[in-house]
Amino acid sequence: MANAAARPRMPYDALCELPPNKVGEIIDGELYASPRPAAPHTRVASQLGGELSGPFDRGRGGPGGWIILDEPELQLHGQVLVPDLAGWRRTRMPFVPDAAAFELAPDWVCEVLSPSTSTLDRTRKLPVYAREGVEYAWLLEPLQRTLEVFKLQGRQWVTVGTWDGDAKVRAEPFDAIELALADLWADIGPREV
Repeated sequence: MANAAARPRMPYDALCELPPNKVGEIIDGELYASPRPAAPHTRVASQLGGELSGPFDRGRGGPGGWIILDEPELQLHGQVLVPDLAGWRRTRMPFVPDAAAFELAPDWVCEVLSPSTSTLDRTRKLPVYAREGVEYAWLLEPLQRTLEVFKLQGRQWVTVGTWDGDAKVRAEPFDAIELALADLWADIGPREV
C-alpha cells in the first residue's frame, strides 16, 4: 500500500490550503493562486455590484429577475472559478442554494482585470465560461477605465461593445438601465496612460 504522504495532492485540497491572502482557482486541472485584489479592483467590483443590485437583483428602479453575487465559487465540470461578480436569471436559479459552491453556470460574469490576473481572465477563464454556456461576460479594467462586453454565440465570444472613461452605456444583459462608467471609477486614483 502506498504511503498517503507520497500521493500527490488533489488540486482542490491544494486550493483549500492556500493562505487567506490568495484566491485559488482550478482551470483544466491546474491550480492558479492569485493575490487578493488591490483596492482599485475591489472598489470597481463593489461599485458595479451596487449599481446592478437594486434594479436587477431587487427590482428597484429596474426589471428585477436576477440574482447577483460577489465572488461566488463556481464548480463547473471539474473547473473551479471565482469571478468577481456573477448573475443568474431567476428563471434558472430562483433562489440561492444552501451550498458553498455553485454547480449551475451563471448567465453573466464580470471579471475586473488586474495586472496580475488579466492574462488568466482573458486566456484561461473566458474559454471555460464559453464552454459552460455563460451567455455574457464583462471585463472591467479599472486602471485603464474600460468596459468590454461579450456575448456568447455558439461557443465563441463576440464583442458587443467597448467603452471607456466617462461613457454612459446600456450594456447587455443589463441594458434596461444606463450605466455611468464614471461612477465606477470615481473614487480611484488617476488614470494610467
